[in-house]
Amino acid sequence: MAFVKNLFNTNFLEYASYVIKDRAIPHIDDGLKPVQRRILHTLFKIDDGKFHKVANVVGECMKFHPHGDASICDALVNLSNKELFIDKQGNFGNIFTGTPAAAARYIECRLSPLARETLFNPEITEFVDSYDGRNQEPVTLPAKLPVLLALGAEGIAVGMSTKILPHNLIELLEAQVAYLLGRSFRVYPDFPTGGFADISEYEDGNGKVLVRAKLDTKDPKRIIIKELPFGSTTDSMMASLETAARKGKLKIAGISDYTADKVEIEVRLARGVHAQDTIDALYAFTECETSISINMTVINNEKPVVMTATQAIEHNSNKLVKILTAELKLEEKKLKDKLHAKTLEQIFIENRVYKKIEEMKTAEDVMKAALNGLKPFKAQIKREVTEDDIETLLKIPIRRISLYDINRAKKEMGEIQNRLKEIKRHLGAIINYTVEFLDGIIGKYRQHYKRRTELTSFRKVDVREAAQRNLKLRYDKDTGYLGHEVNGNVLFDVSPYDRILIIRKTGAYSVVDAPDKLFVDKGMLYCGFIDKDLVFSAIYRDEETKFPYIKRFKIEQFILNRGYTIVPENCTLLRLTTDENTTVTIQYQPKPRVKVLEENFNVKDFLVKGVKAGGVRLANKEMKSLRMG
Repeated sequence: MAFVKNLFNTNFLEYASYVIKDRAIPHIDDGLKPVQRRILHTLFKIDDGKFHKVANVVGECMKFHPHGDASICDALVNLSNKELFIDKQGNFGNIFTGTPAAAARYIECRLSPLARETLFNPEITEFVDSYDGRNQEPVTLPAKLPVLLALGAEGIAVGMSTKILPHNLIELLEAQVAYLLGRSFRVYPDFPTGGFADISEYEDGNGKVLVRAKLDTKDPKRIIIKELPFGSTTDSMMASLETAARKGKLKIAGISDYTADKVEIEVRLARGVHAQDTIDALYAFTECETSISINMTVINNEKPVVMTATQAIEHNSNKLVKILTAELKLEEKKLKDKLHAKTLEQIFIENRVYKKIEEMKTAEDVMKAALNGLKPFKAQIKREVTEDDIETLLKIPIRRISLYDINRAKKEMGEIQNRLKEIKRHLGAIINYTVEFLDGIIGKYRQHYKRRTELTSFRKVDVREAAQRNLKLRYDKDTGYLGHEVNGNVLFDVSPYDRILIIRKTGAYSVVDAPDKLFVDKGMLYCGFIDKDLVFSAIYRDEETKFPYIKRFKIEQFILNRGYTIVPENCTLLRLTTDENTTVTIQYQPKPRVKVLEENFNVKDFLVKGVKAGGVRLANKEMKSLRMG
């Protein structure tokens, strides 16, 4: 039994770790989930500048991805529709309407110029074996952009989830420049569907964002939805409009969807209804306004952590400095190797060292002669001459001894030396070099990535305030039922979001949402909207002593649909009023030594207390009857 328990525990932990690290949560370094990274790596491997059929890309990616082709295709389409790293050709669906992409065999894609320029460098990339050990795949890509915030991400793992909103690429790069130069910065979401966003509760990537559609209300008899809030499509928007109209929350004559490459949903209003009167209802009861909760969970140092947008920018900026440094050092090493080879070649040709090997009869003698011939020029050679260097020299074509090739080689060596000086200068001022790199990307792509979502501040519409009171609340005295689906006397108009206070003849009361059909009693004393400032006056009798009491109170606190009572136990509620100018006349039972058989009391002479407080005793006499007036 213990073995089985340990087996389950171990397998569960391994499964949870796998789902978190290798499926659902993006890595902070390149901002990608594993399937996205494998797709981009595949596109880089097969890149020839031409478009590739998506089905072929999916097939190639299967070499690295241990799951089905459907997940690869879906992720590729989603990544392509971000319009950052993949150029697409064909029907990749529509982010506005929610229309799915065509089959993988009918659509094509390739890496975008931005991806080629900023995502790949195999020589500084760490690789690991793929799932079957036949191929190598990158741990993370050496991304020079803050991909995590540019793309956004959403995923559910074991015990955790992530929801990262997309941001504007240019604003992210400008934030990186500000960080590297020691200036303050802030970044905010930018959605491909446009619309409005209230970021007052954004909390630097962890909090929530209120998003709204962009409405055209110039025509008083119709409303045009021009841009969608993030997370909505025209199909889901139309469905929410139809549902709200069917439930009576909107009064509309018709809905038409004219969306193509831009969103255009026309809402025609009913007779007597105008656009300005309908806006709040659209925000309250449809997808024209939604709230998005966000949580920036990422993989960092092989662990899931919660980060802020500011921390992500700082991490990616520091990572960019390391990547550019590694690339400069790699280029420096290559240039030094090339300069060494060119230097040996120059000495070998210009000083006719090759003449020393003309009389040599064995390969060993040739090698020694060449090495001895280079020794007098040791000061010009920056490193040790190896046998591989000699082999390279011995393979030089005879045409290299021409003056033309000698001069060309000198020119190339001069260019290499100048570039080495330039690299040394960049490494000495790597922050400035990084800022220059970012400025170059910003200048090149600014016009391609303009902000689409307008940031603003707006008050969240309360559905109770926006709801139209177009339902008749009725009460049937014969059956004791109350509701807008009951046949009886009309009390007042309500909306489904109104809260109604009901007080029964026993003194029991409750607060409920406007009911469709609810049994309340055949002797209901009060029914009205809950008003915490309304003062009630109750006259009741203690059934043990028969003494009369009065109680004035407000109902300020309650739990919806919970039953409460106005009068204490073993007491009977006699009258209830909200008129503070009422006079109560009490008549007492005639008894010996009882001289006063009737007294009058003004209700307003008594203090207002809480509903749970006890009442004030009016007399130490047994009550016979009362009247109010």
